[in-house]
Amino acid sequence: MVQKVLVTGGAGYIGSHACKALHAAGYLPVTYDSLVTGWRGAVKFGPFEQGDLMDRARLDQVLATHRPVAIMHFAALSQVGEAMREPGKYWRGNVCASLNLIEAAVAAGVRDFVFSSTCATYGDHDGVVLDENTPQAPLNAYGASKRAIEDMLADFAASDGLRAVIFRYFNVAGADPQGEVGEFHQPETHLVPLILDAIEGRRDALTIHGTDYPTPDGTCIRDYVHVMDLVDAHVLGLEHLRAGHVSGTEVFCLGTGNGFSVREVIEHAGSITNRPVPLTEGPRRPGDAVKLVCGSEKAVSRLGWRPHRSDLPQMIADAWRWHQNGGYDK
Repeated sequence: MVQKVLVTGGAGYIGSHACKALHAAGYLPVTYDSLVTGWRGAVKFGPFEQGDLMDRARLDQVLATHRPVAIMHFAALSQVGEAMREPGKYWRGNVCASLNLIEAAVAAGVRDFVFSSTCATYGDHDGVVLDENTPQAPLNAYGASKRAIEDMLADFAASDGLRAVIFRYFNVAGADPQGEVGEFHQPETHLVPLILDAIEGRRDALTIHGTDYPTPDGTCIRDYVHVMDLVDAHVLGLEHLRAGHVSGTEVFCLGTGNGFSVREVIEHAGSITNRPVPLTEGPRRPGDAVKLVCGSEKAVSRLGWRPHRSDLPQMIADAWRWHQNGGYDK
């Protein structure tokens, strides 16, 4: 019988690509999504179960019906600006919801758990390539809530034998090269699709938030990973768990070790599309760090992960292809 994996947030950007990767690896992904920000049209590789992570009865029902061998947890609130304005929303929507999911998993006997965390748990470490041992000092409720979930997983590993692989990463870009799924948010908040929207005239201009950072061109710097490389790592993490290589929790950073400034991403996008990018400049957003870059040596050595697609031109080209032809209906 095909092994099932419950994918929370499987109708979202990263989750839908993870479902494709799981399907290709021989698993049957079961998407659990509220569709508040996800898209029914993104669910193409396995069953769909609509539900909220705060609905314990619904979670118990879905887990009993499908009996997954593992859970891959992507569902989360993730906007830094909103987290600064409404921290309570992030503590409830991320931490309380994840606690509900973890307790439901333990009750159902599901012990293997892959968690999509974030390098935002580190805060601002200027000039440092972050790794798994870098001290965590989040700048906002988004990063703090993800760190709290990591701590919860460790506690349940100690008390109930849960086994978890935790991935920390920064900006995700690109799209499925076959065009079956891609990035589609309403409203959009990520840099690459915002640039492409401006190029296509879907918005008047791209706003650069902060031009006075202590960086060579005044804009903040981030590490970018192709979404297909990212979900490949999640599948490798799952197989790492299933092979019995984890006792408790194990953390992996996923990055290229190289960062690009906002202006550099804009320049690459203009070059790839051969179109101008209309721009405006605005103030910094509260909670944004200056430079965030992480390495992936441990993921390479322990999981055999290789970010083959994570060069900026490739990510923008795949995103551009999807952007021109993609989108979902509810």
